[in-house]
Amino acid sequence: MLLLLAAVVAVVGALVTGGAAWPAALTYDVGAPLADLDGWLIDNRESHWLFLYFLLHLSNAAQSSVDSLVDVFDTLGWIGVTALGTLIAWYAGGADLSRRALRTGATALGVFAACGLLDMWRPTMETLALMAVAVAVSAALGVLLGLAAGLSDRCEKILRPVFDAMQVMPAFAYLLPFVLLFDIGVPSALAATVIYAAPPMARLTSLGLRSADPAAIEAATSLGAGRLQLLRTARLPLARKEMLLGLNQTIMMCLSMVVLASVVGAGGLGDEIYSALQQLFVGQAFAAGLAIVLLAVLLDRTTSAAGARLDESGQQDATGLFARLRGMPGRLALGAAAVALYVLGPRLGDTYWPAHWTVDVATPVDDFLGWFENNLGEGVPLLGGTLVWSQNFTEWILNPLRSGLQATPWWALLLLAAALGWAVGRLRAAVSATLALAAIGAMGLWTKSLDTLSQVLLALLVTLALGFVIGVLAARLDWLDRLLRPVLDTMQTMPQFVYLIPVIALFSAGRAAGIAAAVVFALPAVVRITAQGVRGVDPATLEAARSLGATGWQQLKDVQLPLARGALLVAVNQGVVLVLSIVVIAGMVGGGALGNDVVTGLSKADLALGLPAGAAIVCLGVLLDRLTQPAARRRTTH
Repeated sequence: MLLLLAAVVAVVGALVTGGAAWPAALTYDVGAPLADLDGWLIDNRESHWLFLYFLLHLSNAAQSSVDSLVDVFDTLGWIGVTALGTLIAWYAGGADLSRRALRTGATALGVFAACGLLDMWRPTMETLALMAVAVAVSAALGVLLGLAAGLSDRCEKILRPVFDAMQVMPAFAYLLPFVLLFDIGVPSALAATVIYAAPPMARLTSLGLRSADPAAIEAATSLGAGRLQLLRTARLPLARKEMLLGLNQTIMMCLSMVVLASVVGAGGLGDEIYSALQQLFVGQAFAAGLAIVLLAVLLDRTTSAAGARLDESGQQDATGLFARLRGMPGRLALGAAAVALYVLGPRLGDTYWPAHWTVDVATPVDDFLGWFENNLGEGVPLLGGTLVWSQNFTEWILNPLRSGLQATPWWALLLLAAALGWAVGRLRAAVSATLALAAIGAMGLWTKSLDTLSQVLLALLVTLALGFVIGVLAARLDWLDRLLRPVLDTMQTMPQFVYLIPVIALFSAGRAAGIAAAVVFALPAVVRITAQGVRGVDPATLEAARSLGATGWQQLKDVQLPLARGALLVAVNQGVVLVLSIVVIAGMVGGGALGNDVVTGLSKADLALGLPAGAAIVCLGVLLDRLTQPAARRRTTH
């Protein structure tokens, strides 16, 4: 009743007043102190103790770690890197002659060869070095934060808004202070990547710990296990699947940041893409983007194979030499092979892939995009074409939603947010949602934020509708899951700058193109987490339902979806933060609003313009999170 009353008040207020923007008397000027901070950072970067004794050491450690790995790859040479990468993948797959081990090793061999054939060997090695350091730091930080959030309700309540801020704040926005702190280069890119990629690992580690079977925990406790023993022998092993999924998501997030890293001078494949797109060389950008996707496929297949091997109950399939290659002897043998290849690397061949062993893919891609834009954009019989769809979507759906939000009085929107929060999560959610919305108005970004909110809501609805349906189907159909994996890898790891070009070709520059880009970027995470949650339902429970005569639809509706509720809520959360993270990219293709302010602030190094817009996006993330995450989820321990 409260929610219905608030909705009626909001609608009547919009019809009567025709719009009531946030009052200027309740606005605080956040630009002036940020401009002062900007000046102080620039003046003291080379003299203040904070830089000399702390930040400088972090910057040097980040730079030296990446440079050291690049030097190792150069010493190994292209033959050594390919051989060592193939051996590591084969070992992760089982170190035997099984189909899984051979397939994983062959994937690694094919990926390195393809990166060479695309004439992307050197930038691939630079990107691989940066990503190796970023993934290691992100995973370690994510596990530590996930342990804290998974084992303590108090820590979970404290860390949850931190995770939201880390993942929702557009990387363009928090690159600004990092560039001012560390200057242009690898350290700024690494810090931004870690902040963006650590939350999925932390969230899924926490979910795994809280989803552990209570009977197993009770059995371990009854045997006298202490808290540390319980964590090591019961909780962490039971959370292994969720943690491996978190590692997978962290890898994908890190790889999706490589283009952004190039904006601040990190080099690698991202620099190839960014430079090509600045000159509208789409084919060249596609080649570099394809190399990133191949790296993602390699890392995904390797980690998945390692996880599948860990889940095996025995080693009955490995005999003789292969049985001895597992465990510590295998690790020692792999280390010895790495040392041998490092020593022999300069004698095995050149440092980089031979220039005459390359294939031109840029020209065919450019020709295809030109044909597509000329023939399918408009004028298609009956269908009209993608440009017509984009225009109608903007005119009949997007514009009315934006106008409706902006016409609603500010006090009515605050009332509606509070009512929604109360209906979903009672007092805490109501207060959080209302304060987040009020903070946007206090920063003087009310109108622009409502414009952004209209785009985010539509992108989120499309993402969740598609993600839940596809995720459930993938969980129930193994062949569909196998078919979708490379597609999802491509969608999630292809840098936003790359697929913005075909999106613009399809829908023209504007808000519709930004929404399409957001759906493509956020959909894979929702699909993966949904499929993992539905697939992880106890088989004994499903068997019991089948024995009682439940049909497939009844099993899904009454058993699998209710038991996968925790994972589905995490999927919603990830959908929210990923859609919001693409808002800046949408601003670059005509989305305007907050995204445009963030991009302009970064390009002009204007902290006073970019940071408040980024903070407003974070507030939108907090608002949507509190309105989509029921209070029961915060209290449950499954």
